[in-house]
Amino acid sequence: MPEEGIRLLDHSQILSFSEIVGFTRVAVSMGVDKIRVTGGEPLVRNGITGLVKEIASIEGVKDLSMTTNGVLLTRFAEDLKKAGLMRVNISLDTTDPERYKTLTRGGDISQVINGIKAAKEAGLLPVKINCVVEKESNEPDALMVKEFASRNDLEVRFIHKMDLKRGEFGIVEGGDGGNCGICNRLRLTPTGMLKPCLFSDIEIDIRKYGAKEAIQHALNIKPVKGLVNRAGNFYNIGG
Repeated sequence: MPEEGIRLLDHSQILSFSEIVGFTRVAVSMGVDKIRVTGGEPLVRNGITGLVKEIASIEGVKDLSMTTNGVLLTRFAEDLKKAGLMRVNISLDTTDPERYKTLTRGGDISQVINGIKAAKEAGLLPVKINCVVEKESNEPDALMVKEFASRNDLEVRFIHKMDLKRGEFGIVEGGDGGNCGICNRLRLTPTGMLKPCLFSDIEIDIRKYGAKEAIQHALNIKPVKGLVNRAGNFYNIGG
């Protein structure tokens, strides 16, 4: 997140839960069976467990997960599991408390550690850790995260720091994100823009075209390879 803060959106610009569920229902009817709720931070949105429950009830959803910073999981993990969430990815770039505070502009790493425990106890498994690295996964912070994950039976994925506007991205270590050759993902932004690729300025307004037409169009024009995204930022299109 930028140090100076971000421009807040009017509620009318943000998709309602009914719009999100309606879109997801159409997507699943067209063959999508893996859904991830992400952000920003999804757990700060009021009523998030209700959204998870509605998506989980859609026939055909085989994998329903969430990416979170983990801070609020002690409060939500059990309810999310009951609502139908299957697993979580938790962002953690260091296990050093002071480094974590610096990287997150004041965050308390103990909240994340407790959130990880709560997720495991609730059965949101496997718990995966997303660790962003500057260049390599043998950097000091990354090695600390790797050791922490090993001790706590967690899976860890190392995500090389990306630059949307320069088109700098790479394949995730421990996952398949960033691999253009096998990418079949679509991303729906909070404002209703459907993106066939993060590293592209292409987006289709689902409110204007409707879910089915937007999905079909996004699939038809999905780039063979990521290029650059001059209009977006990770904090407003999802990371």
